[in-house]
Amino acid sequence: MFSHIVLGSNDIERSKRFYDATIGALGGPSAFIDDNGRLIYMHNGLSLLITKPIDGQSATHANGGTVGFAVQDPAQADAWHAAGVANGGVSIEDAPGVREGPMGALYLAYLRDPDGNKLCALHQLPQ
Repeated sequence: MFSHIVLGSNDIERSKRFYDATIGALGGPSAFIDDNGRLIYMHNGLSLLITKPIDGQSATHANGGTVGFAVQDPAQADAWHAAGVANGGVSIEDAPGVREGPMGALYLAYLRDPDGNKLCALHQLPQ
């Protein structure tokens, strides 16, 4: 359904440290930077781009928006979360852990990136 996700940043170098660490915790490579100065992450056939807004205005986060990252297991979610906090992210919601919902048991970890974007690591636990 999705071809890519683009998030705005007011500080590309700060974002590179944060996303290199969190994407690295998921087994992905560091970003490459294109000719327009955008960070581009490609992993498992998916793309995440981090860029200064093209309209020249400040980047802001989406109220009510969340970008979810699929993780292999709870340990990978915890590593992703720890890498994010260590690189300028802020832990939000409850501590990483199991949440029961209509889709069954999920292991979730939530962060805000340095620009305030809400991120989630998600692992579907066996029924």
